[in-house]
Amino acid sequence: MIVEQIWTNNAYRNFNYLIACGESGEAIAIDPLDHSKCLARAKNRGWEITAVLNTHEHHDHTGGNEMMIKATGAQLIAHKNAKDKIRGIDRGVGAGDVIRIGKVELEAMDTPGHTMSHICLLSHSDVPALFCGDTLFNAGAGNCHNGGHPHELYQTFASQLDNLSADTKIYPGHDYIANNLAFTLDREPDNRTAADLLAQIENQDPDEALVTTLKMEKTFNTFFRLSSPTVIERLRDSFPDLPDNPDRKTVFLKLRELRNSW
Repeated sequence: MIVEQIWTNNAYRNFNYLIACGESGEAIAIDPLDHSKCLARAKNRGWEITAVLNTHEHHDHTGGNEMMIKATGAQLIAHKNAKDKIRGIDRGVGAGDVIRIGKVELEAMDTPGHTMSHICLLSHSDVPALFCGDTLFNAGAGNCHNGGHPHELYQTFASQLDNLSADTKIYPGHDYIANNLAFTLDREPDNRTAADLLAQIENQDPDEALVTTLKMEKTFNTFFRLSSPTVIERLRDSFPDLPDNPDRKTVFLKLRELRNSW
């Protein structure tokens, strides 16, 4: 499996992805908003794009579909419940469905929260990779403003993402890592890992973005750090009625609420 992370350099800071089979030369384009860059990269690598996948229905992830499919004749794949939200879906997928690109296998995960028709893709490869759209960001979590729900997002984190193998590589839909690390430090100022990483990546070139792993995320992503005494104590500043020993869901929801206006 070959992964190309494509920085769009747009106002939304989108990442697009090409995943290719090195043997067959087939590739899938994930959320190819910048269809021109995706097509150029595929041409440069000698790949044939045979499928387009949308992680969810928002325009900054679907806006390149028409031109990409017109140029390639690719099949459009998305969540099975998104057929009224994304035009022209050829294949609707749900939890556990496998998408094959040559010898590459990508498993669909049903990951509601950012929207209720959101999927992530988990590669069946020696080193697993998660293409997570707007569910999980480097050092952050998706918002729930436009068709999602924070309770569902928590369940996605708790019952699915938290259980992936530690070496899973994380490929999000946007480059928000600097702001997200700043939020971590606002919530957990004694997190030296987050402080050191922020200093390291503050001026990184998004064309050469750091690729984190789930193990790394659990050290600096505040939405995984729900039992941190500092995180909990800092929440009391904003939520004085927080229970003495709040459960993980309560902490997650309060963090998501604060991040909405931070």
